Amino acid sequence: MVQFTDIQNTLNAAEGRDVLLLHLDGREVSLPPESELRFRQVLEYSGASMVYSHYNELLTDGSIEPHPCIEYQPGSLRDDFDFGSVVAVNAGALREAAVSLAVDNYADGGWYALRLALSQWGRGLLLCREYLYTATRTDHRKTGAKQHDYVDPRRRDYQICMERVCTRHLESIGGLAPVCKKEVNIEESYFDVEASVIIPVRNRCRTVRDAVMSALSQQTDFPFNVIVVDNGSTDGTRELLEAIHDDRLELIRLDGSEGLNIGGCWNAAVLHEKCGRYAVQLDSDDLYSNADTLSRIVRKFRDDKCAMVIGSYMLTDFKLEELPPGKIDHAEWTDENGPNNALRINGLGAPRAFYTPVLRKILFPNVSYGEDYAVALRISRDYRVGRIYDVLYLCRRWDGNSDAALSVEKTNQNNLYKDFLRTCELAARQNINGTL
Repeated sequence: MVQFTDIQNTLNAAEGRDVLLLHLDGREVSLPPESELRFRQVLEYSGASMVYSHYNELLTDGSIEPHPCIEYQPGSLRDDFDFGSVVAVNAGALREAAVSLAVDNYADGGWYALRLALSQWGRGLLLCREYLYTATRTDHRKTGAKQHDYVDPRRRDYQICMERVCTRHLESIGGLAPVCKKEVNIEESYFDVEASVIIPVRNRCRTVRDAVMSALSQQTDFPFNVIVVDNGSTDGTRELLEAIHDDRLELIRLDGSEGLNIGGCWNAAVLHEKCGRYAVQLDSDDLYSNADTLSRIVRKFRDDKCAMVIGSYMLTDFKLEELPPGKIDHAEWTDENGPNNALRINGLGAPRAFYTPVLRKILFPNVSYGEDYAVALRISRDYRVGRIYDVLYLCRRWDGNSDAALSVEKTNQNNLYKDFLRTCELAARQNINGTL
């Protein structure tokens, strides 16, 4: 088994071989001879360029925990896709992929570039749905502590390299976003208020009042309201909201039988007659950082005539003290390549705000994970996206966050769905470009 380092070293190791087993990380691995045989069999029988598998993890207490992987899709473009520790690669496919990458020198992105190239060969990348080996678990953090690794500003050079690799791949498969972006007519239609802060909520009596008061305390020179969609709360959230007496607060009361997830709650707010020209996100856990957040977002819409504005946020605890990695500003975004790089990363930032006439045509998928990402991808295909790189939003992390400690199965479900969204968006772009 070869420890993967870079493309050239891996290519040298493939000399004279039909199959190469790659060890992708530094974890200790137990791979029985019969599992090595199985890797080779599946690779040969399937015609895939690469095979990866489910695996078991050895924990510090000596116990074993299964770690299933997910199926690879055309939209599985995240550079942190979990292939596990061991993969089997067709050596011929490897050599062809390496030749196609010879023009670039990928100091950090060798494996990412290689597996994207391999995905275009034969049957592509195939998951063997068997547990073929055991790897020692080395990262014991909960999911909430891991989820921002991909935008850690301390890894800026790495992110730039990954973006270059992904863009080159999209170019090779005809999946680049259209270059020309539409400007919106910001005077389209009449609205009673210029902006609406949208807060979907269910059972957040500990946090939602802070969020609502943060929204109501915004200082603007235009009329705005706050639309809270209570999705059948049973913990006192509804009563807490009803006790807030402010004419600017619109409370949409759902009983839970409507079958709405977060995306569906957003649609209820956006389609409501009181929704403003711009719909601005605020999660029920979080706060705006300053009283001018809403004004700055609306000003950006007016200046750029864009269909979406995304700000920057700070990770904090409940004392509003900064948590690592701190400020998340997605500084990698550029007007030219942001819509392409959006297919590589797992999110585009917060707070997110939308031009309501455009959003009403698209709407959110009725899910509670990835609904905002789906809309952002769709908008970035056709319209300009405005960015504000100052902190506008405080993302408060606590044990009650829905993503604080997800199981492997739930994490896989979320990743599978976002890969599906990327697959759909990639196909749409290829159709536009005539390359599908």
